[in-house]
This record gives sequence, structure tokens and C-alpha cells, in this order.
Amino acid sequence: MKPNITMIGMPSSGKSTVGVLLAKRLGFSFVDVDIVIQEKEGRLLKEIIADEGMDGFLEVENRINAGLDVRLSVIAPGGSVIYGEEAMKHLKEISEVVYLKMSYEEMERRIGNVVDRGVALKPGFTLRDLYNERVPLYEKYADIVIDEAGKTPGDTVDELRRVIEGMMDQDKLQAALEK
Repeated sequence: MKPNITMIGMPSSGKSTVGVLLAKRLGFSFVDVDIVIQEKEGRLLKEIIADEGMDGFLEVENRINAGLDVRLSVIAPGGSVIYGEEAMKHLKEISEVVYLKMSYEEMERRIGNVVDRGVALKPGFTLRDLYNERVPLYEKYADIVIDEAGKTPGDTVDELRRVIEGMMDQDKLQAALEK
């Protein structure tokens, strides 16, 4: 098993909530990449988007995610990380990528006002368009898919922990067989 876990999914899917809980249960650190971006850039995400546009923000996000150097961490990048090829290649190399899958209806219910939640939409794009564009990319990059339907964050963490512990047990078995 790789030394980190990266959470991907739509805005409001619980990447940070589930990520913090999972990190505590595994004894890992938690890395909120949005905060890392703000610290490294010295600006809020909305300021980066206002100054450089969405494409400029995506370049910054790609660069910072591609340069993450962490170990024994649960990583929670922004939902748009999947647009960055270098970022996703790097995250796949250093971590198991977990897709927190949710229905459009659940996302819409959780997200509330898109503007207040800081979800940046391309001009002319609806939330449904964003969902339809991103889901295939999340599925493409995921090593593990956790369907959140009907689950609390605690339920999601319990399921994910069982999957991860199973992977660790497989690694131990493989190492024992190789001796």
C-alpha cells in the first residue's frame, strides 16, 4: 500500500470531514491542499481566481498538488484537482486515491448556495454540468470508490478504514510470501 491516502470528489462530498476523521483513526496527518495553496500563494483561493481567472487558478492548483511531499497523510485536494494531469499523476504515485461518490441530488442538497460555498463554475456552466464533467474523471483516477449513499461521515470512515486495513493485510501477506 502507498504511504498516503488522497480523497477526491465533488464539493461537499466530505473530503475534509471524512479525511480528518480517517487521519485520526489511522494516526496519519491531515493535509488540506486548499490551505496549502493559500499559504504558498499568500492569497485566498477566491483572490487567486479573481486575479488569474479559473485557468490561472487551475495551473496553481496543479503545480502545488504535483509538488506535495508528505508521508503518512490523508490528503484532501480541491474537487478540481482532477483537471491537473501532473497533479493526478503525482498523487497516484504517492497515495491510494479514494473517490467519495455521491449522487447529484445529494450534492445539490449538501452544497446549498453555490456562490456561498466557493464553487467556481465556468461561464455558462450549471452545477449539473460540473457534476457530469467531473464524475468520469474521478472514476478514472480512483483506486478505491466509496459510495456515500445513506451513510454518515462516520460510516464512510469505517468502511474506508476496513478497505485500507485489508490492503495493509494483503501487503503483509505478500511480504511474508516473498521471504
